[in-house]
Amino acid sequence: MESGSGLDPSKSKGSGSGEGKFGAFLKRVEPFLPRKELNPVELRSWAKKTGFVSDYSGETSTKLGETESAAFDLPKGRDHHQIDRASSRQTDLDPILGRSRRSDIGSDPGSKPGSIEEERGSNTETPLENEGGKISRDLENGCYYPGGGEGEGGGWPKPIVMKYGLRDNPSSYGPLVYYGLQHYLSLAGSLVFIPLVIVPAMDGSDKDTAAVISTMLLLTGITTILHCYFGTRLPLVQGSSFVYLAPALVVINSEEFRNLTEHKFREIMRELQGAIIVGSLFQCILGSTGLMSLLLRFINPVVVAPTVAAVGLAFFSYGFPQAGTCVEISVPVIVLLLICTLKIEITDYQAELKTDYFFNFQTKPNSTELTENFRFGKFHSVSIFGHRIFRIYAVPLSALIVWTYAFFLTVGGAYDYKGCNADIPSSNILINECKKHAYTMKHCRTDASNAWTTSPWLRIPYPFQWGFPYFHMRTCIIMIFTSLVASVDSVGTYHATSMLVNAKRPTRGVVSRGVALEGFCSLLAGIWGSGTGSTTLTENIHTINITKVANRRALPIGALFLIFFSFVGKLGAILASIPQALAASVLCFIWALTVALGLSNLRYTQTASFRNITIVGVSLFLGLSIPAYFQQYQPLSSLILPSYYLSFGAASSGPFQTGIMQLDFAMNAVMSMNMVVTFLLAFVLDNTVPGSKEEKGVYVWSRAEDMELDPAMQADYSLPRRVAQFFGCRCC
Repeated sequence: MESGSGLDPSKSKGSGSGEGKFGAFLKRVEPFLPRKELNPVELRSWAKKTGFVSDYSGETSTKLGETESAAFDLPKGRDHHQIDRASSRQTDLDPILGRSRRSDIGSDPGSKPGSIEEERGSNTETPLENEGGKISRDLENGCYYPGGGEGEGGGWPKPIVMKYGLRDNPSSYGPLVYYGLQHYLSLAGSLVFIPLVIVPAMDGSDKDTAAVISTMLLLTGITTILHCYFGTRLPLVQGSSFVYLAPALVVINSEEFRNLTEHKFREIMRELQGAIIVGSLFQCILGSTGLMSLLLRFINPVVVAPTVAAVGLAFFSYGFPQAGTCVEISVPVIVLLLICTLKIEITDYQAELKTDYFFNFQTKPNSTELTENFRFGKFHSVSIFGHRIFRIYAVPLSALIVWTYAFFLTVGGAYDYKGCNADIPSSNILINECKKHAYTMKHCRTDASNAWTTSPWLRIPYPFQWGFPYFHMRTCIIMIFTSLVASVDSVGTYHATSMLVNAKRPTRGVVSRGVALEGFCSLLAGIWGSGTGSTTLTENIHTINITKVANRRALPIGALFLIFFSFVGKLGAILASIPQALAASVLCFIWALTVALGLSNLRYTQTASFRNITIVGVSLFLGLSIPAYFQQYQPLSSLILPSYYLSFGAASSGPFQTGIMQLDFAMNAVMSMNMVVTFLLAFVLDNTVPGSKEEKGVYVWSRAEDMELDPAMQADYSLPRRVAQFFGCRCC
């Protein structure tokens, strides 16, 4: 075995047209040269990239047909679980890759592995086509498709089959309307529950809560349409993000605003508007000047994973303490959410095993057939008319069921106390016997809100509806750091979504364009006064994965309905009437999902690496512990603020004291936010501690040259033709 490899391209020359093609393929394969003290991790990485398969005899060869079959032998059509069982397989352990591989048994003795006939046969196979007829892209080296099934014999994971891809359109508008509304309904918790947190904290009325909800619906529709046509053009919903929720609560609970008595809601909202406008302008500059393209070189999954996870962990002191005010509502909500997302799928899998045995098999299926059926998606969760409603609509269904249950508790007198009036808190606060019940009635009763009686039927949100914004350096610095974290969050979402929809990864220019547009969307949020900035919702990844719909036209159509609903004031009033305990329970689940989606970015890295484990662990722990030090530095705030707001009250009383009040406020606020501290720690550690690209799982973005030569990639990411002509670029 010369040079330790049989991959010598020169040997294939002059061996016929088939061998010529084989030689051309091998010219693109990096040769494997032996050396002393080989690292097994590097061997596996090289084998993954080149498709190298070893023999047990000591000789090595690349079986093109076998390699291509393992990577691209995907089932055809919509029913991707249908596979060919004509030939049985034998599983062996590959000594180089460290995983199983298959070898054919009972194959034609006249054909040799790696022969020209086998190569031609494998080359004639057509790639997977989805429902819209678009040919799926090739699996790229080092690429893991979230949600995809594991490849046969330990090979590369197969991309999940989408019902509708980016450019796959149904024959009528009916499915587009349905899938568009479906996408927003599955994100209902992220879209409408943020006002239920921030408006009561600002002492806003129920009418104010309904108005902010309507404003968020309007901005979500407008910004999503803008992103689908002028941003990255990926099927991503833009909306009020939890990234901006913690900074908003920090400003709300600062000493200056907590003591306000008159017009508290409007004063705080105008302060938030000015800060969001300045932070959005920074994000626009970051994306439009190319600085984001430079920053992308230093943002890797090891940085994104703990940062996004810290966004959800920041609310652990708020979540169940608020939900626990009415456990008879909060516990059923959490249990229902877990049943809809986890338990129903397992139960349905067992039920379909029995159904499949009676109707689809002549004989009792063996364990291998059942495993293959489950692996290739033959068994799904409970579906009605082909739609998995319990997983897709887990949040709205659970909230609606428990909300109805709470209504019957209220009507049945479960929260009626002798001598107490349901008009909270004006009448109850005067009666000593009712003081201990006022808190329970406010959080549990479904008729505690007067939003329905005070909100108009028609209300159009308009710019500066709360007044002209205030601009102060202290709050502007907070939002500048927040917009930076929001950009990092979006980078991970862009990368994961592009792989999820089986598209090539965007270029750095496309990512920068998306970040710049997100800054413009946050600018609109600051002008209209939604209380938080607008960014790409991380929960999009989960939504696309369970709906299998990535159509770019469905989202704008659904966004038009959101814009229409934002004009109906009574709809916002209905949503504002959701009991606070119920909203907090749903948010507990959504924040937990945000943590999980953040940590899922580690799948691109070598998760067993001690370097990565240490960086993520230290970043998360200190990202929670350092802010706790700032939050507990002066415990006087514990006598003023409720316990669930203590973690957001360090801006006015932190340890950072320089005598410059504006700077002290800003730095104490920034260092008390978990996501900012976690991001700074992970960013510094990941870019200073040595590690290989494979170990870090570095994000690999497409090159601008590749986009110019690839029409499919241009169709996925390029701006509309007239817009591109206006800016004088062809592939921007």
